[in-house]
Amino acid sequence: MAAPGRQTRSLLGLAANLGPGFRTYRAPPPPRHSPGPWWPNPDDPLTPRWQLGPRYVAKQFARHGAASGVAAGLLWPSQEQLRELEAEESEWYPSLAAMQDSVRVQQLAEEQKRKAREQLIAESMAKMPQMIENWRQQQQERREKEKADKERRARLQAEAQERLGYHVDPRRKNKDKRRRRGLLQ
Repeated sequence: MAAPGRQTRSLLGLAANLGPGFRTYRAPPPPRHSPGPWWPNPDDPLTPRWQLGPRYVAKQFARHGAASGVAAGLLWPSQEQLRELEAEESEWYPSLAAMQDSVRVQQLAEEQKRKAREQLIAESMAKMPQMIENWRQQQQERREKEKADKERRARLQAEAQERLGYHVDPRRKNKDKRRRRGLLQ
């Protein structure tokens, strides 16, 4: 089996004595970094904008130090930039006293809300016996009304049965013609 493989390799123009692990592709070496900083051409339209700003200068100074040729004093923010940074910091990062005041105000608001709720609960609990009594009266009235309605229906059914002479099914409502005639008389 090995012999036909060698023959095909030799037919393809490959060396027949290639050992295991041999690669035919040789990758180029990694690029070497230049010893000094590289400064982009500001007049070149293909130069990215981020390489023309002060952050790139600071990056070159951080990477190469004094060899970059950048004056360290230029890396500090100007007075205007400092004012902007301070305003942003005061807006997004309040002082400890301001945060404590904010927490105190929030706690007072929560305490007032809790007290108002407790007072509402206490008032509702004071009204509870009267509300229970009213509910019981309503239930009693409802039961009495249902009982009176039931008695009235039974009386009407007995009256209709007496007039018609046979049992009238109250579930059929007005479908029975004889019942309707009898009730109209």
